Amino acid sequence: MSPERKENYQKSLEKILDKLCFENRKPSLLLHACCAPCSSYVLEYISYFFKITIYYYNPNIFPEKEYLRRLNELQNFLSKFAPAQINQVQLITADYNSKDYLNATKVQEEPELQTEKERGERCRRCYLFRMQKAYEYARTNNFEWFTTTLSISPFKDAEKINTIGKFLEQQDGPHFLTSDFKKNNGFLRSLQLSREYGLYRQNYCGCIYSSENKSLPD
Repeated sequence: MSPERKENYQKSLEKILDKLCFENRKPSLLLHACCAPCSSYVLEYISYFFKITIYYYNPNIFPEKEYLRRLNELQNFLSKFAPAQINQVQLITADYNSKDYLNATKVQEEPELQTEKERGERCRRCYLFRMQKAYEYARTNNFEWFTTTLSISPFKDAEKINTIGKFLEQQDGPHFLTSDFKKNNGFLRSLQLSREYGLYRQNYCGCIYSSENKSLPD
């Protein structure tokens, strides 16, 4: 018996965008974002298809001054990035409390998670935690779609991210926009845009454990 083929999330995304073009409509989308570099290509790619509001919810980022640096960089980038300006991309900043991240991932109760490299169970719990918050905000505020920029990183597991998104979608709320934004040279384009706009690119994902256990992408 042949193994089940994994979904091609880039192809799934292209089908959704084609359908929106055919319908000639621009629905609302809440985009969970972690930083300016990861947002750059995603906004360039999909902001013409959706009315986008960015949801900056990242209490995993440590320390707080790093969280604020990434937020400020994102705010500055949006103010000068043409696709964001032309398509009137909005930004919502959620509360920052690092204890929320610790409680959600249980990394203190399960110390083996602290030494994992990225893409492991600690990261999966972090994806779920932040995406759940984005989903709840999108549902409460009547967004038609929601998604995250996380899949643009080669350090992130697109399979886990999309599995979580599809699970949340089943809770009678907004649709989840499947994606693997690193595909079609998306990650490369984010590097180009970062250089073009002089963006600060952090050298670790965000949490203290990702800083201590850096790994190379697959």
